[in-house]
Amino acid sequence: MNSSVLVLNASYEYLNVTSLQRAVKLLYKEKAELVETVHGKVIGSVRRQFGMPSIIRMLYYIRRPFKEVPLTRKNILVRDQHVCQYCGRNGDTVDHVRPRSRGGPNTWTNCVCACAECNRKKNNRTPEEAGMRLARKPRKPSHLPWVRMKQSSAHQSWARYLFWAGDGL
Repeated sequence: MNSSVLVLNASYEYLNVTSLQRAVKLLYKEKAELVETVHGKVIGSVRRQFGMPSIIRMLYYIRRPFKEVPLTRKNILVRDQHVCQYCGRNGDTVDHVRPRSRGGPNTWTNCVCACAECNRKKNNRTPEEAGMRLARKPRKPSHLPWVRMKQSSAHQSWARYLFWAGDGL
């Protein structure tokens, strides 16, 4: 049981992504209801069987404050999908668009994924000074699109409950 399950609040808005095991516990304890299943897969015990959950909904509303996505090297690479923002190849380093030594802040809008070669080429210069162009302007990820980036195991059936379809992230 290593599949991911989308958890919706009682209001059908995104709440979390959890493990299949945790989702089954919530269903058995009658704290959640089954919204969608993985086609053709059944789980259960001797007393109770149901389709393998893909989406569950909590039966009571859970208040959840918005949390910012932390600025870390790993999160920058995930936001940019490990693609160098200068040449489009696989990237594994973080570059400051405006170099820190020249007053560039350590922020989402100043940090991008870069391959080692482009990072060396740009060196201590701005992209304009180095004759390089950014593929896209870096931005701070909002919470819901961040879920899409973090959850590589997302199911197609989740799309109508998550409002990023076609948002051009």
